[in-house]
Amino acid sequence: MPRLLALLSLLLPGFAMGDPAFRPVDLPAHVYAGGWEHFVGGGVAVFDCNGDHFPEIAAAGGTNPVTLFHNDTGKPGAPVVLRKATPDALALTGVTGLYPLDIDGDGLLDLAVLRVGENLLLKGEGDCRFAPFPAALGFSSDDRWTTSFSATWEAGARLPTLAFGNYVDRADPKGPFGACDINQLYRPQNSVYSSVIVLDPGFCALSALFSDWNRRGRADLRLSNDRHYFVRGGQEQLWAMEATPRLYTAEEGWKPYSLWGMGIASRDITGDGLPEVYLSSMGDQLLQVRVAGDGPTWETAPFARGTTAQRPHLGDDGRPSTGWHIAFGDVNNDARDDAFIAKGNVEQMPSNAMEDPNSLLMQGEDGVFTEASVEAGVASLARSRGAALADFNRDGRLDLAVVNRRVPMQVFENADTVVGHWLAVALAQPGPNTHAVGAWLDLEVDGKVFAREITVGGGHAGGTAVPEHFGLGKAETARLRITWPDGETSPWIEIEADSMVRLTRTENGPKLERL
Repeated sequence: MPRLLALLSLLLPGFAMGDPAFRPVDLPAHVYAGGWEHFVGGGVAVFDCNGDHFPEIAAAGGTNPVTLFHNDTGKPGAPVVLRKATPDALALTGVTGLYPLDIDGDGLLDLAVLRVGENLLLKGEGDCRFAPFPAALGFSSDDRWTTSFSATWEAGARLPTLAFGNYVDRADPKGPFGACDINQLYRPQNSVYSSVIVLDPGFCALSALFSDWNRRGRADLRLSNDRHYFVRGGQEQLWAMEATPRLYTAEEGWKPYSLWGMGIASRDITGDGLPEVYLSSMGDQLLQVRVAGDGPTWETAPFARGTTAQRPHLGDDGRPSTGWHIAFGDVNNDARDDAFIAKGNVEQMPSNAMEDPNSLLMQGEDGVFTEASVEAGVASLARSRGAALADFNRDGRLDLAVVNRRVPMQVFENADTVVGHWLAVALAQPGPNTHAVGAWLDLEVDGKVFAREITVGGGHAGGTAVPEHFGLGKAETARLRITWPDGETSPWIEIEADSMVRLTRTENGPKLERL
């Protein structure tokens, strides 16, 4: 019956997609806990660590150890099955977040681990095993309160450039207000991280993202900062990644603004080939639409766009919401990106809602977003923090993982039976940048082209390294063009819908492989 409903939704003229629907997955308990140093953080990393194409979940625990959930789903379309299987090297405490990426170019995903204390880089050894990188890598970390991370491969580099965003300086006796810490940039020299570049001023960064925002071939670093602690004089930041990094200025088109910045999501949702930016915050969530031109200029989307999600949509608490992780994803595969926002009070902050349900904003044909988390079954009232939209059982529908503070995390399986076609695309190329971070995918569906950038970072304290998921609506095929990180562009490739594929870069063009 579900397959029949899905078929009818694609064949009948004007047939609309159904309301989104999720069901909870039975999950061993994992809790993100701790005092004020863990009011923030609680990120989750989603990545395939054993090569079976079913992604695992690594969840930060704060004062509890990290938990790795092994994906035992078994076959595409089966119910999602997750079990605890945390290797000793990953069972760390003091962890605020984790990001997967292939640091050493061996094709296996590693982990950048953010901590209250020394940050770590863990080398993936296959079969979901990890170990500290050898000292020869040169990476070392001092004792800070790290709450954000991003990475990119700069031209000619053998290792990724790593950005760590730090929160309040715990050693500043004048703190916590007005005591935001510096941020740190690790630029490799040959195959070693031999020095650290200080990015100052720091304004308590809770999210970081390297993005080639103008598609000119260089990723710059965006930081979203928490006004609660910088109080005055601070703002959002965009660092130009020149030989000596510098902040963009108002004269170049940067529009200064300040908010209680928590998370960053970036996606081309207008179809102009350039990324919009969506920022979570205390109060209004801020969707910024890219303005055409040479400068780094974005305009705030109007309230009527439905993206502010500034107050609880459930219950009678009318105080402002507190947004944390924010992510784009096409939940019903109608070829329009939707958005999930994890929400929850910092702890007992009386200015903001105590019962603050998560938001699932569904994008309509007119580009307006409508709240649907209650109908979808994901409007949790827990203090949510990190989250991820990813397809855990390879059925072509995005599922959801959410880390909560002081109560168990949740995983929801997408149970919508009336959805469109889909495509999942992984990229591969020879090392050092094996997962083609910095590449652009241009996908053409029914005459419309949308761009997707491969990035590491954003969200709140966690990210994904999984095939890029595209909803195709009624289209049974799509055309794809790849702009590789060094600027080389592939020809257009036609791919059939409802498949997961890997495109591997070769001298003769991309090699297509169905997974």
